[in-house]
Amino acid sequence: MNIKQELERQLGANPSVQLNNVEIDPASIRAIMINEIVPADPAQDFYGSSGEAYLSTTIPLFQKAGLAVENIGDILNMGVYITNAVKLPKRTSTVEKESIDASLPWLEAEIALFPHVQVVMLMGDVAKKMYNAIARKTTRKNVIPSGATYKLRSTAFYHGNIRVMPSYIMTGGNILIEKSKVAMAAQDIAAMADIIK
Repeated sequence: MNIKQELERQLGANPSVQLNNVEIDPASIRAIMINEIVPADPAQDFYGSSGEAYLSTTIPLFQKAGLAVENIGDILNMGVYITNAVKLPKRTSTVEKESIDASLPWLEAEIALFPHVQVVMLMGDVAKKMYNAIARKTTRKNVIPSGATYKLRSTAFYHGNIRVMPSYIMTGGNILIEKSKVAMAAQDIAAMADIIK
């Protein structure tokens, strides 16, 4: 299935929305990692023509977790699908509420494409906020409570049978500088990999 084509079939095409133009067997995916926001240049995204910006920080996190990955294909072959919560690039230094609201239906439909997911990793506060908004539609409560990520990481949260793991943003120029966050994100990725073995 082509993710972009399937989502546009369900929700209609929107030239402002950046979707993952990638062929995937949805039944093979066991974990979804939800990053914060699409890059300004779609070519720099996880499945973009170069993927350089986003993969330059993501691949080292997987490697630090002890996983032998060299590219996005290796990550997909593990049964891990990576996407962005917000499907519109930033226009200011912060993620705008309008972009979050506009992206929610796309993210919800995207998550629903994968019937065998065991783990959802929320890479940053924006992903956590958006996943909670989706979960509240059925559960009437947040899956992940408010609080600092470093405190929440040690608790097992579930949305139905799906383990939901709060972690840290895995893209951006500063991520690899923040050594404690790199270490914790790598630990979280290793824990996710153990669950989906």
